[in-house]
Amino acid sequence: MAPSAATPTPVPAKLPGHVAIVMDGNGRWAQKRWLPRAAGHKQGVDALREVVKACIERGVGVLSVFAFSSENWNRPVEEVSGLMDLLAMALSREVPSLKKSGVQLHFPGNRGGLSARVVQGLEAAERETAHNRTLVLNVCFNYGGRWDVAQAARRLAQQGAEITEESLSGAMALAHVNDPDLLIRTGGELRISNFLLWQSAYTELLFTDCLWPDFDAAELDRALAEFARRERRFGQTAEQRAEIVPEAAAMSQRHA
Repeated sequence: MAPSAATPTPVPAKLPGHVAIVMDGNGRWAQKRWLPRAAGHKQGVDALREVVKACIERGVGVLSVFAFSSENWNRPVEEVSGLMDLLAMALSREVPSLKKSGVQLHFPGNRGGLSARVVQGLEAAERETAHNRTLVLNVCFNYGGRWDVAQAARRLAQQGAEITEESLSGAMALAHVNDPDLLIRTGGELRISNFLLWQSAYTELLFTDCLWPDFDAAELDRALAEFARRERRFGQTAEQRAEIVPEAAAMSQRHA
């Protein structure tokens, strides 16, 4: 029998260290309620606030969310303008509480097309939270996976560095965190839409019909429980992984 709304789902023992989310469905959530799309985006900020809190409570170390893709500039001008205003407002309202909660903020993405006001807000938020360690929150804004690979390769070429898997990984916009263990996409679509293409090579993918504004701690717990049921082999056989995992655990205990 499914747990009631009042009964929290137990946190599984096998927890992803890094959760990534494509936050999709804000516009459809609003349209279903005969509201402007902007109302869905505002509700989406509330959902993100709850998921950040839930990740902290459950011990997830890194949360990366797709807030605005490089392709979103193709949306209606008024919607893009509203998203920029919402970002500026969210920075001023949310950063103080995030800082108090120990959240370290990063905004991976191309800042070339953003206004000076927005860029200054992003930089200030990163500076103010740089020493926090409870949760790393990557709000990917004006980000695209192909852009990320291209900018990393361009940076290495300018440095005259050899381009290898290791050097590319080190030049990526999310080089400060490990690759995601679990990537969730809300809204019912079955694609990752140019999000963390390089970093998601061995990430577990989970798709849900839940629209992002309705995604809450209970939905996160269901995703974490599904992740705990999966076997991650990273190209190896189940027998190989069974030998490696106990050995890694023993090494961890010896160095504790």
